[in-house]
Amino acid sequence: MIYTFLKSYMRNAEALLLMFWAIPFFSVAQDGFFITHGPYIQALDESSVSILWTTNKPGISWVELAPDDSTHFYREERRRFFAVSDGIKVIDTLHHVRLEGLQPGTGYRYRVYSHEVKSHRWGTIEYGRIAATQVYRAKPLFFKTSDPVAETVSFAVINDIHGNNELMERLLDQVDFAENDLIFFNGDMASFFLDETQLFADFMDTSVKRFAAEHPMYYVRGNHETRGPFAGKYASYFPTVSGKPYYLLRRGPVCFVVLDSGEDKPDSDIEYSNVAAFDDYRTVQAAWLKEIVQLAEYREAPYKVIICHMPPFGGWHGEQEVATKFVPVLNEANAQVMLSGHLHRHLKRLPGNEGHVFPVLVNSNQAIIRAKADSLRLQIEVCGPNGEHIDSMTIYPDGR
Repeated sequence: MIYTFLKSYMRNAEALLLMFWAIPFFSVAQDGFFITHGPYIQALDESSVSILWTTNKPGISWVELAPDDSTHFYREERRRFFAVSDGIKVIDTLHHVRLEGLQPGTGYRYRVYSHEVKSHRWGTIEYGRIAATQVYRAKPLFFKTSDPVAETVSFAVINDIHGNNELMERLLDQVDFAENDLIFFNGDMASFFLDETQLFADFMDTSVKRFAAEHPMYYVRGNHETRGPFAGKYASYFPTVSGKPYYLLRRGPVCFVVLDSGEDKPDSDIEYSNVAAFDDYRTVQAAWLKEIVQLAEYREAPYKVIICHMPPFGGWHGEQEVATKFVPVLNEANAQVMLSGHLHRHLKRLPGNEGHVFPVLVNSNQAIIRAKADSLRLQIEVCGPNGEHIDSMTIYPDGR
């Protein structure tokens, strides 16, 4: 009887002990201050980079930067870059720090910090806890600025993931990030932009886990990124070197022109609830394109690669807009290839009767484009989620 009593007592005591420990930890998780997503790299170029992350409560934030040398991160006080706007440190849950004045082709180590702001009344601020990435028991995070005189560049492209993280993981398995210089998300990574939680759950948390904290990702907005109540926040989470969703990048021998093809149906379509204005937007973008292809960065590049979510064919309104507003400029500017998505199937259209004098490679939603350029050729390969070869293309500096 005594044994039975003691056994019952110990079982109940164990349950009470578990409850005692579980409640405080739950409370801390709910009431504490911590990083919820990220950090991740955006808009990296030869002398600057944007680093973004989110916290569960508002705060001011900064990045500590150290050279990639043999010294410990704690050896000395490291340079701080703050999230600021017009001279004022930003108090928010989304933290965007722009690091400028960096050296080209140079590796850096970094750590992010956020300091909770519990209240802000008049000129008085009450601060709470500090959240930060680890550098004591873990290595600092790392990035390398682009090298304008690099002789080679490797890149990859995925598109139309629509929140399928399992597929995305399998496609990313085909990328050797130690050798790959940059990756493009060519649109429709989610089906809608509903809120921050959905954005990260659909693809960005996986991106951070796999590569985006240390390797640059460049976003090409698709038509589905324009849909939903959070679509207007797109630029806040994915800043670019131009400040617009369309921009130019020169990486080694390749000049990339990223275009924003907008929505695929007319602006008046009922699906857009009277908020779409993409026809005028594409007209403005076409004027920008005419100017940007005159730059030496573009004209002198051995390879001129256009990345645009919607191809210039398919019969829908948005595709026709790409064909009539962008393609004539690109034809005159000797574009050598356009990489697209949107159609959810693989297509390769060579120059012919459709108006474009360059090939258009449409990547399916079940494949990844891997490419490498040097002084001799730009080799493009399309692979499936298990690494199987689907297609390939070779482009030479003289346009053959």
